[in-house]
Amino acid sequence: MLQGAAIRIGGLSRLTGCNIATIRYYERIGLLPRAPRSAARYRLYDTADVRRLAFVRRARELGFTLDEVRNLLTLAVADGEDACAEVRQLAAGHLDDIRVKIADLRALERALSDAVRRCDAGELPGCPLLDALSAAPSLDSRAGSAGSSNSAWLGRATRGGYP
Repeated sequence: MLQGAAIRIGGLSRLTGCNIATIRYYERIGLLPRAPRSAARYRLYDTADVRRLAFVRRARELGFTLDEVRNLLTLAVADGEDACAEVRQLAAGHLDDIRVKIADLRALERALSDAVRRCDAGELPGCPLLDALSAAPSLDSRAGSAGSSNSAWLGRATRGGYP
């Protein structure tokens, strides 16, 4: 494929596995440059656009936010020791966020597993699962992160801390 190859949006979608609506959205928000148009008004992309979109798609698959992807794209162009250090810092922060989410998911798994076990064992009158879902979080648990508060109140509810 030549550098200046004219690739229409459907071809770009097939080459990158990215949905056409998403490609248009990325153009609108500036993650992809606005594509020039053919005489027939088709968007025309080249191999640089394919590489850029593949980069964006992979970064999104790894859970980076759109703003983080924008920063990564800027740093990719800078491509130096300072840029590498900034990318590392951004990735390390993202990794910390992922680890917090994993811990929250594990807490949710334990709470839900406990509720299912209680339901199977018939330990409580009524339905422990419905009780766990209907329990209101306390004001203390809502002060933390959304994930933490959900796991905290679900955990309390399955331990019999419901109203």
